[in-house]
Amino acid sequence: MTFSPEQSQLRLGIVGCGAMGRGIAQIAVAAGLEVLLCDSREGAAEEAKTFVIQMLERTVAKGRMTSQELERAQRDLRAVSGLEALADCDVVVEAIIEQLDVKRQLFTRLEELVRDDCVLATNTSSLSVTLIGAGCRRPQRLIGFHFFNPVPLMKLVEVVPGVRTDPPVVEAMLALGRRLGHTVVRASDTPGFLVNHAGRGFGTEASRILSEGIAGVHDIDRVMTGSAGFRLGPFELMDLVGLDVTQAVMESVYDQYYQEPRFRPSLSTRQLRDAGLLGRKSGQGFYCYNDGQQQLLPEPPVPTLDQLSGRPVWVSQRHPEAVATLRALLEQAGARLENGERPSAQALCLVTPLYQDCTGAVLDEGLDPARTLAVDTLFGLKGRRTLMCNPATATGYQQLALALLGLDGVPVTLINDSPGFVAPRILAVIVNIACEIAQQRIATPTDIDRAVELGLGYPQGPLALGDRLGPSRLLELLEGLYRFYGDPRYRPSPWLQRRVRLGLSLTTEEFQHA
Repeated sequence: MTFSPEQSQLRLGIVGCGAMGRGIAQIAVAAGLEVLLCDSREGAAEEAKTFVIQMLERTVAKGRMTSQELERAQRDLRAVSGLEALADCDVVVEAIIEQLDVKRQLFTRLEELVRDDCVLATNTSSLSVTLIGAGCRRPQRLIGFHFFNPVPLMKLVEVVPGVRTDPPVVEAMLALGRRLGHTVVRASDTPGFLVNHAGRGFGTEASRILSEGIAGVHDIDRVMTGSAGFRLGPFELMDLVGLDVTQAVMESVYDQYYQEPRFRPSLSTRQLRDAGLLGRKSGQGFYCYNDGQQQLLPEPPVPTLDQLSGRPVWVSQRHPEAVATLRALLEQAGARLENGERPSAQALCLVTPLYQDCTGAVLDEGLDPARTLAVDTLFGLKGRRTLMCNPATATGYQQLALALLGLDGVPVTLINDSPGFVAPRILAVIVNIACEIAQQRIATPTDIDRAVELGLGYPQGPLALGDRLGPSRLLELLEGLYRFYGDPRYRPSPWLQRRVRLGLSLTTEEFQHA
């Protein structure tokens, strides 16, 4: 009989007293569970207990916990010296090293000690729950229970049943996650589960853009925060997590999916990892850090209007939905706008392609490449603006475009030629991967969006973001990237294609058939 998550005397064992084990212990004892801490290193369990009590004392000081609740937690949190002390637990969660053989050995030993109705849970972030359970006598009771660091602040847990996990075990752990005060999502036992799977597009596509020489680290991060609304840019995030961890997850998901092109890592992250430049923890990664402070390059100054300032400006009408906003901005900057179907011989030419690079737009529209730049309008022009030149764009016209678009004080980033600019390209990949997660029924659309918002801190869930930007535009962008590169990493998901054709939202769920 599986335990009831609501029973008052629920006893939870935790094996592994590092950051994750401590965090799980903190939320569990705060939720009224009896918690037993165990670690193979002598003294580690006592250290973890002291740490957790200190964290709870801070919670009391902030008025989020009563002194009576703290006293109860102090009684119910115990450090034990061996696995034998976990024999009467209702649930045991392991939070040890990410090595399959080590985890299997632990669960084999636990099965010799605990009751047959004790649930065994793994906090693994990258290993197959089914594969871990295959080494167990009773794999029906083994389940993934994946938290995020720091556990008390990242209020999300993935419940991941293996192929042989019993349904009552799944339901019990879903309820336990809710009792612990976390948002609970159910995910299939696939590489990366839900959150780490959904997060593959952010860093990998940014690294691809970097490797193509389209833009530098600072520029890509600034575009993603200032234009697309992310709290951290992809390289800032990788430095924060650590390139050792980031690269391991990238390579693990890529290899476990049999080298699926959508998840292909880039050389830049591996080289930094191999050089020991791991980000904040080592003082250098994509950025340098002095006393823990990230060192940023200053924003380039906005060019002053020079001898070209009197040149007229012509805006292409190829994408009329973007033209009105751009023309209004240019008028505010004092530009002399042309209204003809073709530009005059001296005009600065601005185009607004969705999926083309500047070169492609120049050739399609028969423009002078020396005078033509492209403007990213997918996110509007209120935030950071992105200008794209082509290999033949003259420096003077680059400076003129930068001056006009930056005259009101909003920063402008100049990038080299790229289909899809920077932010639209990264977001198209993020949304496409989320669509494929939904297509494979790894999680529901609702859970995908909720988990990504909580687990990755994106401004919106990827499917909701795709709906806001326009599924048809994202499909057009992905198809353009696929044609340009011939790389299957950009092939559109069937989930996206079908919903565009039917005029449906990306969050529209399907009827389940037996």
